[in-house]
Amino acid sequence: MKNKVDKKVALITGGSRGIGRAIVEALLEEGWVVRFCSRSIDSVETAVQELAENYPGRVDGRATDVRSEAKIQSLVEWTLESSGRLDCLVNNAGIGVFGPVDEITGDEWREVLETNLSGAFYATRAVAPIMKRQGSGWILNIASLAGKNPFAGGSAYNASKFGMVGLSEASMLDLRHHGIRVAAILPGSVRTEFSHPSARPSDNWRLAPDDVARVVVNLLGYPDRALPSLVEIRPSQPPKK
Repeated sequence: MKNKVDKKVALITGGSRGIGRAIVEALLEEGWVVRFCSRSIDSVETAVQELAENYPGRVDGRATDVRSEAKIQSLVEWTLESSGRLDCLVNNAGIGVFGPVDEITGDEWREVLETNLSGAFYATRAVAPIMKRQGSGWILNIASLAGKNPFAGGSAYNASKFGMVGLSEASMLDLRHHGIRVAAILPGSVRTEFSHPSARPSDNWRLAPDDVARVVVNLLGYPDRALPSLVEIRPSQPPKK
């Protein structure tokens, strides 16, 4: 086994389940060292225990609330100290609260925006100096097609994902000349506990978390000269309306 500093290192927020878990597993399968976080300590411990069986010594997690800039900074420092470098950040942590704009509470609005958007900003800001020193790195933001397509009841969620696309595109322009590539991935409907907790076999037309993870792996394999900065992925055959 190579020394830890010879292996590429990724940090995934919201990595204990759903899309994040699929990305963690895909990168481990590709030989990466992976660090991830989730808000729940129980969720982190369970995921680490399960993953370590197949990928011993290459995966670890930490409970972190991405709404806290200080906790994000601590997470990034822990990743660097434990792994020696940081080659990829995946901003995946997210929540959704849905309802008419006049029924969403201020607390609900702030929770969605601070988790989905501010958390991505805090993490991007924390890893950028590390990647600048290295002269390389990827920052991948798991946004949503809801970041381009508003829907009724989506005021908070749409705002967070529209913002994430804007953050991603502006960060790309800020960081590209430092060897840091930034891209937003915009999945459509994905079968996860987050978006479809009562999924049925008839919902198999939806994307799987592995489909999003495959996009992540493909992007990381692009030559240095290439930067697909905005990637949309949608079900190929959704139900006809």
